[in-house]
Amino acid sequence: MKKTIIIKYGELSTKKDNINYFLKILKENIDSLLTWTHFINYDRGRMFVDVDETDIDKTINVLKKTFGIHEIIVGYIDNELNFDKICENTINLIAEESFETFKVICKRSNKNYPLNSMEVSAKIGGYILKNRDNIKVDVNNPQLKVHIEIRNDAVLYYLNGFPGLGGYPVGTLGKGLLMLSGGIDSPVAGYLTIKRGVKISAIYFESPPHTSDFAKEKVKKLANVLASYNPNMNLYVINFTKIQEAILKNIPYEYLITIMRRMMYRISLKIAKKGNFKILINGESIGQVASQTLTSMSVINNVVDIPVIRPVACFDKLEIIDIAKKIDTYSISTLPYEDCCTVFVPEHPVINPELEKCILYEKLIPYEDLINEAIKNCEVIKVGKEEKFQDIL
Repeated sequence: MKKTIIIKYGELSTKKDNINYFLKILKENIDSLLTWTHFINYDRGRMFVDVDETDIDKTINVLKKTFGIHEIIVGYIDNELNFDKICENTINLIAEESFETFKVICKRSNKNYPLNSMEVSAKIGGYILKNRDNIKVDVNNPQLKVHIEIRNDAVLYYLNGFPGLGGYPVGTLGKGLLMLSGGIDSPVAGYLTIKRGVKISAIYFESPPHTSDFAKEKVKKLANVLASYNPNMNLYVINFTKIQEAILKNIPYEYLITIMRRMMYRISLKIAKKGNFKILINGESIGQVASQTLTSMSVINNVVDIPVIRPVACFDKLEIIDIAKKIDTYSISTLPYEDCCTVFVPEHPVINPELEKCILYEKLIPYEDLINEAIKNCEVIKVGKEEKFQDIL
């Protein structure tokens, strides 16, 4: 038997006529992530990654962070379909396993095989019972599940695997631009969007000297975590100082956040169109802060003409925190460095802003010139696994 890593697709299997496109992108994504020697083969049922034995663990660690994978299994493949050989290989598979109860699970895509899947499971189960002492079959809650898949030209053998992230391969559903702050919510929104197959880059608004270099490094670290799921992303850094100071000087205090968000959306839209991003993404959660009431969202959204995706809009804070901890962004997001969304928050911001007032107030500042200047001076940071950041932890 030849040792191999077996990938199960899960949700991708529902794509029917389009599955080959999704599998092609999944293979390309894995190819780009595995910098060591490997060979990938796939069909509509399974993908196989062959690597040296010494590279198996690090390969699995990469696959665990690759979207589009339902389950990752270290198993064996043999081209011999003879039933006696299947029995022998199964005993070899479990030779070093310690268990008291077991179950054999057979799948048979080879419909010409003389035994059906139930018959194979029963016969292999009986063979195991004859060759191992002090064990019994438990079909409901076995300690060990023995999987056998009889294909047209080979048989797969494996035990339990590792869960994958699911979702769709990154890049299969186009590109999006994430409005990334230093908070807890926006990195989670980015992660959830990547899971749906969207290749993301991010935009961050800094406001020196009101925000520190540590705040920027914090966001770069968050972007780097997202890049581990979404390789080779750009981080667009916008100097928002002049715009923010103009707003502070000229706009009624209760409308500061609303006007500021509208300016951010305008800039994000221009960056998105230049980069052919089809959507904007942010971490807004309904009702969490004043700018995230339905009325505020509607008024702020008024300045853009592409979809705005809010993956955590209906999550409560504890649910968002749970995901942030799972993806290792929570400890970074909670570092005490404020971004420009939090440094000038009014004590009583308007929660039901009026669009007509926003339009009137915005005429008090030359925002188009300020926006164009900010975009002209945009800093683009390439984010990836090799990126080195200032230590702020």
